[in-house]
Amino acid sequence: MVSLEIAYLTCLVVGLATLPSPQDPIADPWFTALELLILAMMPFMVALMVSVHAWSSQETKARSMTAVVFMALVAVVTSAVHFAVLTLSRQEAFGDMGWLFSFTWPSVVYALDILAWDLFFPASVLFAMPVFHTGRLERGIRFVLGASGVLALAGLAGVFLNDMQVRNIGIVGYTVVFPVAAALMGILFWRAELPEPGG
Repeated sequence: MVSLEIAYLTCLVVGLATLPSPQDPIADPWFTALELLILAMMPFMVALMVSVHAWSSQETKARSMTAVVFMALVAVVTSAVHFAVLTLSRQEAFGDMGWLFSFTWPSVVYALDILAWDLFFPASVLFAMPVFHTGRLERGIRFVLGASGVLALAGLAGVFLNDMQVRNIGIVGYTVVFPVAAALMGILFWRAELPEPGG
């Protein structure tokens, strides 16, 4: 998942750097690459939260299960959005339906994607936070998850301010900060699976 996130971030940075204006949407081939990478990431993001649930103590099982549910909602909503954009938005029959398929605000798919990433995603990571509470590495994971969730939630302000540049705060939360948390969780889970010395 971290590798896919790094590939996504790379395509995003290059796509943004090649824009004639910050108000323009990202163009191909970067746009298509981003769509495909998002679809590829979703099963891994859900699997990560399932791993968090399996790791959690009995006292935090309810919160970790809630994190799984919210991440599953992220996966369902964003996968539906990006699959529809990839397969339908380029069809001639839908050519004049920018209000539906465009990632220029306001549009239906943009609103749904914001629902997934700026509401369901922060809910998932914030509910996952209490699972990690013992040891230095776990406390580090907890802090990074919290930062990711708060930043993603802050991106929601872009809707109320009608300024999608503000939403970039949220993008930092789930494309830059969250992969750090995922990498740290990978280290934690890998260490837990190592055999005991002499075992």
